Amino acid sequence: MSSSRKYLQSPIAYRPSSSRMAAASNLRFGTNFLEAKSRNRMFILGMGFVGQFFAEELKNLGWIVSGTCTSITKKKKLEDRGFRVYNFDANEPEWSILEILKLHSHLLVSIPPLVGIGDPMLQHEELLRSRLMDGNLQWLCYLSSTSVYGNCGGEWVDEDYPANPTRESAKLRLDAEERWLNLGESLGLTANVLRLGGIYGPGRSAIDTIIKQEALSEGQRKREYRLYTSRVHVDDICQALKASICASSSGKVYNIVDDDPAPREEVFAYARNLIEKKWPGLINQFSEHESSSDTNIMGGLSGEKRVSNALMKKALRVGLLHPTYRSGLQSIIDKMENP
Repeated sequence: MSSSRKYLQSPIAYRPSSSRMAAASNLRFGTNFLEAKSRNRMFILGMGFVGQFFAEELKNLGWIVSGTCTSITKKKKLEDRGFRVYNFDANEPEWSILEILKLHSHLLVSIPPLVGIGDPMLQHEELLRSRLMDGNLQWLCYLSSTSVYGNCGGEWVDEDYPANPTRESAKLRLDAEERWLNLGESLGLTANVLRLGGIYGPGRSAIDTIIKQEALSEGQRKREYRLYTSRVHVDDICQALKASICASSSGKVYNIVDDDPAPREEVFAYARNLIEKKWPGLINQFSEHESSSDTNIMGGLSGEKRVSNALMKKALRVGLLHPTYRSGLQSIIDKMENP
């Protein structure tokens, strides 16, 4: 069992920040504390694809998990799965949610910035800081994107590579990274940023796209002819998050990607092969998209980079469950009973 899993399964008491490193050290050796597991409380701002997977893992480890979503229907579904969920509208935020948030020991921020607004929670940063100052928070993590690096001409980039975002959404993410880290520091929290590659997993993969014969989004069309696309399976994102909870370092940025920034075309070819092997004759011959050569060229030149995960492996000691898209897609199709 990994040290991070031991930590997460152990009953952890709230401790002042000065004792966090000693507590983490004790837990690595399997020391059990008397306080109940329910003292570990995670609040997830934005229970989307990643947030839901991580919430399920923590719930299975005995944590109390709460979070936000943006629709009543989704709220009901999440509550039926055992989570405490609150509606949060970035246009009309209810700041009473801060009184709930401050009762939690851990905070995961998984909401994208909005054009014209930026990070919706940081609209009232001073209010956020003042309300959380005397709360129970010990750990904060902001989920960002490798898009903040911009176009790097196909070079390998690590966390020290100068971020140079070109798209507005990526510029807003970079701004949010700095502000969440600064907020964490001012509150005396362990605070880190995870820059995620393209996220995939069960229900959200090349296999699912092919089987459902879904039309490609504009972003997918632009990525289709790139030479490199960094990606990461949601299981490995959850691994990195758990490792970050265990880590004593703060104020750090980590790239969370797999080992193989393969082109999208290669990934889809492999996915088709897996589908054909499992369900012969299922795939109909159809054109996935209609696009001009100009669009394809733009897609190929935009955002080219190969993202390094060396720091994730060294500092967080994350051993990837799915080091390439091959094992990731294989695990997805293995769990599918029917197409």
